[in-house]
Amino acid sequence: MGPRARPALLLLMLLQTAVLQGRLLRSHSLHYLFMGASEQDLGLSLFEALGYVDDQLFVFYDDESRRVEPRTPWVSSRISSQMWLQLSQSLKGWDHMFTVDFWTIMENHNHSKVPPLVKVTHHVTSSVTTLRCRALNYYPQNITMKWLKDKQPMDAKEFEPKDVLPNGDGTYQGWITLAVPPGEEQRYTCQVEHPGLDQPLIVIWEPSPSGTLVIGVISGIAVFVVILFIGILFIILRKRQGS
Repeated sequence: MGPRARPALLLLMLLQTAVLQGRLLRSHSLHYLFMGASEQDLGLSLFEALGYVDDQLFVFYDDESRRVEPRTPWVSSRISSQMWLQLSQSLKGWDHMFTVDFWTIMENHNHSKVPPLVKVTHHVTSSVTTLRCRALNYYPQNITMKWLKDKQPMDAKEFEPKDVLPNGDGTYQGWITLAVPPGEEQRYTCQVEHPGLDQPLIVIWEPSPSGTLVIGVISGIAVFVVILFIGILFIILRKRQGS
């Protein structure tokens, strides 16, 4: 029988002994609480095991002492030294298993790769037009971001340095910005390289359909006003010539 099954078997034996000697006919609950930490900090052990019978703590184990300690009087008086030794060995096995599983989970988490979501936004002020390339929700932190002009890499001195900030969920976000001449935005693209991407990702700024529609409506109104003004002016001139 493996180490994982031994603690449950031994604890059931302890519970049965207590019930028979006390001649109790009611049922009991039994459970263990295992706790672990990646670093020994704030007074927490790397591994602790607490055993409860009917929500009463009756046994304690940690990785520092590597010993099982009774927490109720009936445990010491009704359990033989041989059974106590077996329980101690079983919890040591759980200690080892828990540590191995814990670091396996941590290693798998650290090796997971989350590709970035990349988009380019457009910002216009009174004096300058700016493109901002943002990479969102990626892991791990290392990422390469650069601007291309006419599909050729630009010198890093021509745009602002990359900024990277952590998110609250363990992922990261980064961005770079570039000032461009108005009307030449389509000549510039953002290239992103990340371990979560199979190949470099190239993204260009695309005007939103709503913005294009507004510009079209304004242009149409302007053309209509000009035509209307010319028509009114033409009518006035004809009336003057006729008189």
